[in-house]
Amino acid sequence: MNVLFLCTGNSCRSLISEALFNHLAPAGWRAISAGSQPTGKLNERALALLAAKGIPTAGYYSKSWADLPVTPDIVVTVCASAAGETCPAYLGPVLRTHWGVDDPSHVAGTDEQVSAAFERAYAILRARIEAFLALPLDTLKTERTALKAELDRIGHLEP
Repeated sequence: MNVLFLCTGNSCRSLISEALFNHLAPAGWRAISAGSQPTGKLNERALALLAAKGIPTAGYYSKSWADLPVTPDIVVTVCASAAGETCPAYLGPVLRTHWGVDDPSHVAGTDEQVSAAFERAYAILRARIEAFLALPLDTLKTERTALKAELDRIGHLEP
């Protein structure tokens, strides 16, 4: 099962989601990330945060949703539409859900404030991915309506 974490720039939140999911997921589940308007480079603070958490990022890069190596089964948008971001709408026969997370790379302030924003985004994404992976995945693979309901519920979880 392939899960696409999608946002606009594919440099921070979607990268964190991809790396976390792949670090925690069982065999047969794989995440990829992409952006509708990729920045072309990964956010250095996001990479440093993942390294500090012991989560590998080798081979990850900022990519367009037009260049996906596989067709996703599930698409999770992680942009924060409430903050005025335009969330990309992935078209195609996939299960879609939205897990809005504020972009920590847009936080201005002291180093401590910016670091806290990255930690918060990481904590939210980790809590949601762990909740996703705690679902009875083998059963839900065939029950798309139930899986969609669970993924939508998870999109509102806070750590």
